[in-house]
Amino acid sequence: MSSGAAAARERDPGLQPERTRLAWRRTTLSGTVTAVLAVKAALQGGVSAAGIVAGASCCACWLGFLLLAHGRIRALAAPGSPAALRPRYATATVLCTVAMAACAAALVL
Repeated sequence: MSSGAAAARERDPGLQPERTRLAWRRTTLSGTVTAVLAVKAALQGGVSAAGIVAGASCCACWLGFLLLAHGRIRALAAPGSPAALRPRYATATVLCTVAMAACAAALVL
């Protein structure tokens, strides 16, 4: 066995999992701010049915993103080498983010 193969097996992850975990936390925080501002925009200037639906949709998307992100943060904090993000979770995370942005934009317009 060559020394390169042994070094590849004993990979030192360094701080990369921690940086990724912190990035997930920052993204979750920005999603929280977006959801709070969306609810504020929905309630500002009178309550309308469309505003309530858009605000509730934004909060539902935020909750979905929060659950996905929390699962990923726990996976990154676990001892050992973290598993790769599965495509279906990545897709769900992107869809929650885009839907939350669309609901927030609908409230502003």
